Amino acid sequence: MNAARSGYRVFSANSTAASTELAKKITERLGAELGKSVVYQETNGETRVEIKESVRGQDIFIIQTIPRDVNTAVMELLIMAYALKTSCARNIIGVIPYFPYSKQSKMRKRGSIVCKLLASMLAKAGLTHIITMDLHQKEIQGFFSFPVDNLRASPFLLQYIQEEIPDYRNAVIVAKSPGAAKRAQSYAERLRLGLAVIHGEAQCTEQDMDDGRHSPPMLKNATVHPGLELPVMMAKEKPPITVVGDVGGRIAIIVDDIIDDVESFVAAAEILKERGAYKIFVMATHGLLSADAPRLIEESSIDEVVVTNTVPHEVQKLQCPKIKTVDISLILSEAIRRIHNGESMAYLFRNITVDD
Repeated sequence: MNAARSGYRVFSANSTAASTELAKKITERLGAELGKSVVYQETNGETRVEIKESVRGQDIFIIQTIPRDVNTAVMELLIMAYALKTSCARNIIGVIPYFPYSKQSKMRKRGSIVCKLLASMLAKAGLTHIITMDLHQKEIQGFFSFPVDNLRASPFLLQYIQEEIPDYRNAVIVAKSPGAAKRAQSYAERLRLGLAVIHGEAQCTEQDMDDGRHSPPMLKNATVHPGLELPVMMAKEKPPITVVGDVGGRIAIIVDDIIDDVESFVAAAEILKERGAYKIFVMATHGLLSADAPRLIEESSIDEVVVTNTVPHEVQKLQCPKIKTVDISLILSEAIRRIHNGESMAYLFRNITVDD
């Protein structure tokens, strides 16, 4: 397929070689070449992008994987989108497998909803469409003023379980907190397996964080109008940690969308070991694996961590052989092809539920 003649081009907005691997795999599947561009940082830290070929009147797909330097990656994407916009590209579609700042999609005390800010910046820079995967909160799609295709990695992770985990029929799908129960239930129903949920004081979910409804704080000497007295709410107190479901003598498969700070996964693995699970897998779409994650995983009871290549993590794999990768370039390349040809995206969402 000659991408230039067929009216579309694929660019990578990353300035580091490790972050362009996914873009290369996608273009290989499309039978196309990466667009000619230069992305680099000036000596003063500013990002510079130069487009080295004509893009006038074409559909442009910008593939941007997010390495550890998140803010630099965001600026690379914004500047490349604006450069393409001013070069008269017809449509500019961002392919952002892991959408950054997706955890900051709710108000926290006197903070801000940064994910909404980023959505507005991308629209202002010139993006007209986004392809992403497993948004941390599906409601994030409502932040955008243009179409968003939120693809799912679950078919690839389910296939890995069926093909790479011996005796997976003796497994149980585990949610490491009640908030992850819907995703775990979806996996369990597809694999016809049992479900277990970890609940108790060792868990800390986003719902337990202050979200602004306790602001401003009460002042000790403040006078309150009698008509404004509200009922006193009892403070939350988590029960002792429990595992709801039987994991004894079984393979435990913990599923989630992001694995970044791994302490909660390590703690969950220890609990499952104590309850009799003889093998423990962790499955997640986005393997950020920040800080000391590789070392903690290597020293833990976790037998294997399976993530997709939405985020580059080759360095972490060298530090910890327990980390395995599932390639999702197939679905991203097919999404690009369908969007450019004006075909329906429904095929990519067949048998996908809201909870996936």
